Amino acid sequence: MMMEEPRMVFMCLLILATFQQVVVSDEHQPLSKVAIHNIISELDQNAYVKANPNVLGLKGQNTEWVTLQYYNPKPTMDDWIGVFSPANFSASTCPAENQFTSPPLFCSSAPIKYQYANFSSPNYKKSGKGYLKLQLINQRSDFSFALFTGGLTNPKLVTVSNKVSFSNPNAPVYPRLAQGKTWDEMTVTWTSGYGINEAEAFVEWGPKGGKFIQSPAGTLTFDRNTMCGAPARTVGWRDPGFIHTGFLKELWPNKVYIYKLGHKLFNGTIIWSEQYQFKSPPFPGQNSVQRVVIFGDMGKAEADGSNEYNNFQPGSLNTTKQIIQDLNDIDIVFHIGDLCYANGYLSQWDQFTAQIEPIASAVPYMTASGNHERDWPGSGSFYGSMDSGGECGVLAQSMYSIDYGMFRFCIAHTELDWRKGTEQYEFIEKCLSTVDRQKQPWLIFLAHRVLGYSSAGFYAAEGSFEEPMGREDLQVLWQKYKVDIAFYGHVHNYERTCPIYQASDRFNINSQLEHLQAKYVGTGHADLNRFEWAVNIQRDSYASYIGHYPLLAYFAIAENESIGRERYTFMQKMLLPCGLPPEREED
Repeated sequence: MMMEEPRMVFMCLLILATFQQVVVSDEHQPLSKVAIHNIISELDQNAYVKANPNVLGLKGQNTEWVTLQYYNPKPTMDDWIGVFSPANFSASTCPAENQFTSPPLFCSSAPIKYQYANFSSPNYKKSGKGYLKLQLINQRSDFSFALFTGGLTNPKLVTVSNKVSFSNPNAPVYPRLAQGKTWDEMTVTWTSGYGINEAEAFVEWGPKGGKFIQSPAGTLTFDRNTMCGAPARTVGWRDPGFIHTGFLKELWPNKVYIYKLGHKLFNGTIIWSEQYQFKSPPFPGQNSVQRVVIFGDMGKAEADGSNEYNNFQPGSLNTTKQIIQDLNDIDIVFHIGDLCYANGYLSQWDQFTAQIEPIASAVPYMTASGNHERDWPGSGSFYGSMDSGGECGVLAQSMYSIDYGMFRFCIAHTELDWRKGTEQYEFIEKCLSTVDRQKQPWLIFLAHRVLGYSSAGFYAAEGSFEEPMGREDLQVLWQKYKVDIAFYGHVHNYERTCPIYQASDRFNINSQLEHLQAKYVGTGHADLNRFEWAVNIQRDSYASYIGHYPLLAYFAIAENESIGRERYTFMQKMLLPCGLPPEREED
């Protein structure tokens, strides 16, 4: 008796960026454009920056808008506003990289964001007066706003604003859910300003309409010395506060649970977060609709338009906005590497967790490690690049497996050695070999870098179609254990392959239809707009139809046309598969 084919909705969010781009640190982190070490003081007593309101979050909000009014008697087109937190950005807060160098005159963790003074004030160059609205999130410290002239490369400090702060900068914020070691366990991780010597962290939770319990949470932090190099250890450093994780165990499947975060101060006062909810995972093997979103390389962006560089970031806001809109139809999310491109500017991790909070607080938000989280010379990463900006995996590093309903997901770590004989190879084989295909008929392999095939431009330039040594060892495991599909990031575009196994040409590939399928999820952020992304997908689909003779013959029969005519029709459609491109707005 044949097993009934499971019902499945497999949603893959493929909002991508260009694949012709070599991945380097400065392309992704706009804060690296600010030459913080070059700041000099040219204070002008007639200049000012006024920030309003002074106190934020009076109603418990963790995100607020601040209005700035400013004046520079000698305005230029290169003037800009830097947002600093902590508000004091003197040399005392920025130690030197080593004993042989001195700290700069001014610094903190660099500005946490910046915007040009004429951004919303077109007459600034004439009047010297400007106006800005900036969005701030609760980041455990106060803020100040500094007006600079001289551009980003030769900044000269003109004046500094009054200080602004949240009413409780230590409040618990930005919960992130993840499935635990077993299907019936959920972890919730959040950030606060309360250490173990100040308060006891816990999660209060329970089924909707049922009895609530309190589960203690562990507390961790890290210091500057755990970073591997600059900028993470110098101008990019910012105190991360405290990271708490609670474990919600013995969950009933498919049940709605309510939770909130708490910190019990030693005087008995309890500081609460707002209330959240999530739906527990399905029972392993449950034959039901299970909706999965997979993407990579999303990054983060600012809703106020600050920190903009080469129009790179806004796509990440589009991605998160779309997921939030569809959240009722999503069960679990996988973000497979290059999470926020902080690249050593630690303030950006707070910005990222705030951006994904509506998603990560409601469904499991599972991550994988990418080059921009891990890679650093001499740190043990498989690649010797400086893509992590000195973070070297301290803030995010993962290699794990989870069972979710009908799925077994094996999440690899491409920044550590995966070849035969390594610890990771053994992990991957164990993950693939121990799946119960009666319960988890779908065996999925996830990783950041492309360990299968890719036609990306930077691989072609190297004379390759993959990461060096990518598939040589692993494809044996994929074939042996009959992996159904693999997803990768890193290549910033949508791409999919024919079935493959030890094949270098399409004729050999097409003869092995039962073998591994691969998809490259490239990303959720920004280099492509919606139209370009749709064009890539449509062209890829038509190319797939043309390249698979049985499928082409099927279309010919369905359309009552010759195979040659169908091939010609698809080739014509590849020219403008989505119609004419939209007109670009004038700069």
